[in-house]
Amino acid sequence: MKKFPFLLIFSGLLLISCSDDDSTIDTTPVEPEPVTYTSGSADFTNYVSVGNSLTAGYSDSALFIDGQTASFPNMLASNFALVGGGDFKIPFMADNLGGATLGAQPILGNRLFLDFTTGSPTPTPVSGAGTTEISNTLSGPFNNMGVPGAKSYHLAAPGYGNVAGIAAGLANPYYARFASAADATVIGDAVAQNPTFFSLWIGNQDILAFAVSGGDGVDQTGNLDPSTYGGNDITDPNVFASVYNGLLQALTANGADGVIANIPDVTTIPYFTTVPHNPVPLDEATTGLLNGAYAAYNGGLAQLQGLGLITADELAQRTISFSPGEGNAVVIIDEDLTDLTGFNPALINMRQATADDLLVFTSQTIIGTLTNPADPTSINGVAVPLADKWVLTPEEQLAVKTAQTAYNQTIEALAQQYNLAFVDAEGVMAEIAQNGFQMPDGSMVTATYGTGGGFSLDGVHPTPRGYAILALFFVEAINTKYGSDLPGVNPLDYTGLYVN
Repeated sequence: MKKFPFLLIFSGLLLISCSDDDSTIDTTPVEPEPVTYTSGSADFTNYVSVGNSLTAGYSDSALFIDGQTASFPNMLASNFALVGGGDFKIPFMADNLGGATLGAQPILGNRLFLDFTTGSPTPTPVSGAGTTEISNTLSGPFNNMGVPGAKSYHLAAPGYGNVAGIAAGLANPYYARFASAADATVIGDAVAQNPTFFSLWIGNQDILAFAVSGGDGVDQTGNLDPSTYGGNDITDPNVFASVYNGLLQALTANGADGVIANIPDVTTIPYFTTVPHNPVPLDEATTGLLNGAYAAYNGGLAQLQGLGLITADELAQRTISFSPGEGNAVVIIDEDLTDLTGFNPALINMRQATADDLLVFTSQTIIGTLTNPADPTSINGVAVPLADKWVLTPEEQLAVKTAQTAYNQTIEALAQQYNLAFVDAEGVMAEIAQNGFQMPDGSMVTATYGTGGGFSLDGVHPTPRGYAILALFFVEAINTKYGSDLPGVNPLDYTGLYVN
């Protein structure tokens, strides 16, 4: 017979207990020993976070109180408080709507929620008028210096928080709410607090603005004057490196330690992976009409290819053909095609999209609509090509990736130079996009729009749960670098999606 010694021991104890009528059992609950955390070599007394929307807690296309509370810096601050960290002041918006006014004129929209009243879930702004008035300057200083929309060079730009410059696009309304003065800089306000520890996550917007506009901007590589850049332009990598180094010089000047993070691959977020390139269903009659309408275009291309003006590969790329049934690709404008309009004005730079093209999330609002309501044949994406701003082509994706790679090389090198903790945010977000992130209860957080739990309804920014996952990796990097044993956060404590 197989014996179980631990059962025999238990039985013996039971007999002893029963044979001793005078014995009593102490039922007084035992208080668990308090857990004591240590800060290692870091000093978290005064923590200041610097960055853009990802630092501010932006979510669902807006900044609002609950989102700011669920920002990853606020999660870090809750850990730092366990080892002597002080208060973490946040420049809260006035409500949970997110909308804002400037002189009673609405300038910022409300946050999104999933509206099921239309039959299918639709991202819709919450109703109500936002009560945040931008010109009502808050009294600081504030520990969370995250400014939605900020690019790297904006953090050192005087007047970026000047209310008077907002209407002209020269200032940022979010920073205007809490800038210390009209000519203040974000980095100046941060350094003035003499932080003992900081986080810096900046650079995402330097490529994201170009990407979400469908490449409707300029790659400014080679232009070292950011004052000449447009809002959707890609920042020159040398400008980025110089600015980033200057930010770290300022933040570490008084001996502060800190943590910095690199830039994720923005093309893997739901904003670019949700709308398929081939969403068009057609019946046989419509297919015939369309192919007939494009016959002259295809024929003109073939003639010019015969003259050697375009290659056979470009002819195949540009030839437009539809088939009955599901899965027809949309027609798009591609500025990187050979310009043939000098030979024939009708041969504009259009082609059908392929799986290598990334349709921006907002393109779903235009595909299938009529350019001219009086003309039922003027269907966007079918009879009328989608404008360049609705699609990020492979050439535009390459420009984004090239800049991102250069930025990340700079960030990692400077982390070593300044002896700072480093977070591979690119790797974290890639793992969520490719494989998902397993939660403590075994569930998975993915990058699937609306249901994955990792990204909010704007398709760009994380949910509170997504921010909590990022906070875990920030804490891990800090513990590794400075010898602390901060506990991190439990992502299950944070929602995967806000409700109305």
